[in-house]
Amino acid sequence: MAKRRAEVVNDLSRSLVPLNMDTTLIAVVEMSQSSWLVGGIVPGVERQPLKKLAIDERALLELLLRWRAEAERKGHRITRIAVAFEAGHDGFWLARWLAAEGIEPHIIHASSVAVTREHRRAKTDRLDTELLKRGFLGWLRGERGHCKMVAVPTLAEEDAKRPSRERGVLVAEATRLITRLKAAFVRLGIRGFNPKLKTAPERLGTLRTPSGEPIPVNTLAGLKRDMTRHRLVKEQIREIEATRIERLTAAPAAGTNAMVRLLARVVGISVETADMLVQEVLSRNMRDRRAVARYAGLTGSPDESGAKRREKGLARAGNARVRLGMIQLAWRFLWLQKDSALARWYRQRTEAAPGARKTLIVALARKLLIALWRLVREGVVPEGLQMRPAA
Repeated sequence: MAKRRAEVVNDLSRSLVPLNMDTTLIAVVEMSQSSWLVGGIVPGVERQPLKKLAIDERALLELLLRWRAEAERKGHRITRIAVAFEAGHDGFWLARWLAAEGIEPHIIHASSVAVTREHRRAKTDRLDTELLKRGFLGWLRGERGHCKMVAVPTLAEEDAKRPSRERGVLVAEATRLITRLKAAFVRLGIRGFNPKLKTAPERLGTLRTPSGEPIPVNTLAGLKRDMTRHRLVKEQIREIEATRIERLTAAPAAGTNAMVRLLARVVGISVETADMLVQEVLSRNMRDRRAVARYAGLTGSPDESGAKRREKGLARAGNARVRLGMIQLAWRFLWLQKDSALARWYRQRTEAAPGARKTLIVALARKLLIALWRLVREGVVPEGLQMRPAA
């Protein structure tokens, strides 16, 4: 019986397309908020051109086409134009626009480009362009270790992450406002008053300090503004949550909705957590379980040299939202999934070493993330996992 060939997943650590230097025009773009510096390698042209442009995608396309025409005048028929630039605040719009124009775009992980470790190294746009060019060439040749690329999402995939991320920002803002309100009441000596109540703004006028004085006028006005702001933020959070439920109910099998509904059936995982995990990591095309753990930043960072062996802690090089969410979920998982194999594994490891609880919770978060990845990808239910019945 013939063995089934494993699916090859491109992890973007190297190019899988053979590079032909005679037919490939290579360009890198060093982007800033005021200009773009474009460096190129043009077949048949000995010099390596460098051109500074205003922030204009049309001007960039015209420059690439002009370089292609120059190469063809030298007798080189260009069949591939590869352009690379670092990931930054510009996001992915330029990569999508170039792809629509027939250009092959690549976005480089900024932290994956090797730089000199001198204390005061020279840093200019021209030198950065040369570094990008060197790393991009090695990547195009199919060699590992030069640089790593970012997967370019579609506009719909990028937009699907917005509700969860916006909700996270709003929750943090609501927490900040409540903390500030409580601190103001403590500063006035007023305790036992709950600023979250609906009637809190109306009751402010009745509050008195320990000396029997009312709240000062300016402080009272500031407290009312903060309460109004907090109420608005909470309304926006409820609106986001209601819209998500409507979307999942209206199209339960569309896109990633099936993954979200399956994950939300796990006891201890809310719809919000399920949506965040699916949109941020579980819907991505990962190579294997190690890639899943690395993307979440839940792997270690060993420091080994000669006889020295030490662990510097979490790498923290991945998605911070996933890492924070998984560590919180791991603690919750121990309480709500006590009979699962993962919870039993954690209790066995920490029973004789209570001081290792915080260290091992990261290991549990990593194992749990991989288990959830296999659940939504392969349908493998972890041993002892409690799930709600399908709706």
